Amino acid sequence: MVPVPATLVIATRASRLALWQAEHVRDRLQAVYPECQVTLLTMTTRGDQILDRTLSKIGGKGLFVKELETALLDGRADLAVHSLKDVPVDMQSPFALPVILERDDPRDAFVSNDYDTLDSMPPGAVVGTSSLRRESQIRQQFPQLKIQALRGNLDTRLGKLDRGDYAAIILAAVGLKRLGLESRIRSCLPVEQSLPAAGQGALGIEILENRDDMRLWLAPLACPDTTACALAERTVSRVLGGSCQVPLAAFARLDGGVLHLDALVAEPDGSHIVRSHVHGPIASAVQLGEQAAQELMQKGAQEILSRLLSADTAS
Repeated sequence: MVPVPATLVIATRASRLALWQAEHVRDRLQAVYPECQVTLLTMTTRGDQILDRTLSKIGGKGLFVKELETALLDGRADLAVHSLKDVPVDMQSPFALPVILERDDPRDAFVSNDYDTLDSMPPGAVVGTSSLRRESQIRQQFPQLKIQALRGNLDTRLGKLDRGDYAAIILAAVGLKRLGLESRIRSCLPVEQSLPAAGQGALGIEILENRDDMRLWLAPLACPDTTACALAERTVSRVLGGSCQVPLAAFARLDGGVLHLDALVAEPDGSHIVRSHVHGPIASAVQLGEQAAQELMQKGAQEILSRLLSADTAS
């Protein structure tokens, strides 16, 4: 029996949303271990500091986790809390992602002061998004709209909308809801219209892989159903070499013990999108992810991926 920890330190980004997420995990841990003192170590990552370029141009979402991983390595923190969609799918030793918490709303949210939906926007109206995944799907369905890059934390993005820089912006619904900003959501995009990113809406906890004590202490926070869905989604991305340079989406749901997985790979301009749907037992989450990825490649995703990655290497 591993003794209950006396103290635990959570590494987190300093943004308001990241702090909410870390505080949520802190509160969950304190409920399980009332005598444990759980504190936060707040940090600013490189991804937070570089706001004048899109993530696909500066190295991807991994920029949001590297400083937190340094805190794990040097012993300043015992665990790090991340939005799961920001965690690279090819996590390498000495790090591990042993716990995924129950998923909240995975959908993308349409936020505007003037319009209710993408359908109601006039030609030439500017939509802001930070994601090639969102951009490609919107461009395919709404070629008359103008898409522009949108960076910054949640409050910064909303400020740019309110200043009139954009007619609408697309954000993860879960972030707005967690910060009490649900009233800013004019509508949520159906997953059929904007397939979510792998892991969207879920939180992941990262530790050093040799911390068996942490695995045991964190186990009560894990959600088996969300873990299975996220594993299938992240497997698609891992097999395809997914990154911020690639418009890739994967979303799994459970229905009566059957896992249904939808995935897509797209040209950034939305001119070509290949899709796959697979389903099977929840215990086969990894195999279903691999199957979906193979199906996408057979339908032409390999050509899209090769072109995008070679263009990124050239630039």
